Amino acid sequence: MHALKKNRPLRRIVLASAATVSGMVMLLSLKPHASPAAALAVPAPSSSSSGSTTAGTKTITGDTIQTRWGPVQVRITVKDGKLTDVTAVTYPTDNPRDQEINSYALPRLRSEALQAQSADIDTVSGATYTSEGYRQSLQSALDSAGS
Repeated sequence: MHALKKNRPLRRIVLASAATVSGMVMLLSLKPHASPAAALAVPAPSSSSSGSTTAGTKTITGDTIQTRWGPVQVRITVKDGKLTDVTAVTYPTDNPRDQEINSYALPRLRSEALQAQSADIDTVSGATYTSEGYRQSLQSALDSAGS
């Protein structure tokens, strides 16, 4: 006898439920693509750094680093050879999860960079790709500030 015959309604219910749950799990695990408008708004990757100088204070923008979840770029302010400010200019914001991760990761990365006075900072748990992009962009800005 076939497993889905009428004399086994409970088995049909269990199989249909399992299939529905499996389908929902697969759908929810997909990462949404960025909309075309959002992709156009993101600045193109840059291998050069820009900066400005005002009476011993330099503001330098680091390279744009492409990560798995989107570009990361930082801008630093150096006064008399000391790192005084670090600002994330570009970072992933395509979905609520990116926004949640970066709302706690970016302040920690900024704090560590200011404390370390270098790009030798720890990775924030749960924000590995953003941390790595932040560290690389910060290093490129620091390299530009030193030259």
